[in-house]
Amino acid sequence: MPRQARIDAPGALQHIIVRGIERKRIFFDDQDRDNFVARLTTVLPESMARCYAWALIPNHFHLLLCSGPVPISTVMRRLLTGYAVSFNRRHQRHGQLFQNRYKSILCQQEPYLLELVRYIHLNPLRAGVVPDYKSLDKFAYSGHTTLLGHKRHPFQDVGTILAFFDKTPLAARKKYRVYVQKGIDHGRRPDLIGGGLIRSAGGWAAVKDLRRANARLKGDERILGDKDFINSVLEIAQEQLAHKYRLAAEGFDFEKVVERVAAVFSIETNQVLAAGKHPPTVKARSVLCYWAVRKLGMNGTAVAEKLGCSQSSVSKSAKRGETIASQNNLKLMER
Repeated sequence: MPRQARIDAPGALQHIIVRGIERKRIFFDDQDRDNFVARLTTVLPESMARCYAWALIPNHFHLLLCSGPVPISTVMRRLLTGYAVSFNRRHQRHGQLFQNRYKSILCQQEPYLLELVRYIHLNPLRAGVVPDYKSLDKFAYSGHTTLLGHKRHPFQDVGTILAFFDKTPLAARKKYRVYVQKGIDHGRRPDLIGGGLIRSAGGWAAVKDLRRANARLKGDERILGDKDFINSVLEIAQEQLAHKYRLAAEGFDFEKVVERVAAVFSIETNQVLAAGKHPPTVKARSVLCYWAVRKLGMNGTAVAEKLGCSQSSVSKSAKRGETIASQNNLKLMER
């Protein structure tokens, strides 16, 4: 059975779970963990993806990310490839480090955002990495410690999460800690990472109620949310897929996108590709980055090579380009 395509969009909440091949260790010591955290510190800000929660376990890790202008698949490719190469070199090993396909679940923010933050940050305790909740407070390799103010990581969005608990950071941290502690008795929560039907229905109890009523509910293992959320996400994903097929059928590649941008802004193609701070050029290059990354599905590194700039510049330009295209109703295809 063919694998289903990943679902992503700017602003989407994604729960990422990555396991070692054959469930083997991917972190042997703090040097490995520090290496991975350093890569998070570089890759996430450059791609403008926000991180709400994270936890490193010896044989897997969790990330709760909000997509930026760069697709999550590109973000994860950079993160996993770079870490695997350095890990293999350090431990004098060869071959694959991670399972073939990591798990990415697009999540409905309400009511799942805080539930997922709690679930992910309790992972080290459930896995026996730390002996008790007090030790979890000081565990350096999860976002829980960061939210409590014991560590600082620039890639983690602390403010968004704390704002749910209180206006003042000190009070918010106390209430957040109590909230997480209450989740210990909830166990492993398969409804948050298990089958799509169960998650979509609202857990095992809801599934039993549906069965008793002889009702059926559409589910999808790539999505965590209620029925309306799932249906809307699948509809958007189908539209995006159809759009990509149409672009391919009409021969759209990077060069053709450059030509389209030049036509839209009434400038020469060499001006679109030229570096500089001239406002028309900046606007044109921004839309070019947005269309290349989000519509063609090119990764930021490939676009950066063609434009002679950094990957982080492409990310920022793509975000700016999305705004420009939206405000001016610019379309890659005329019809």
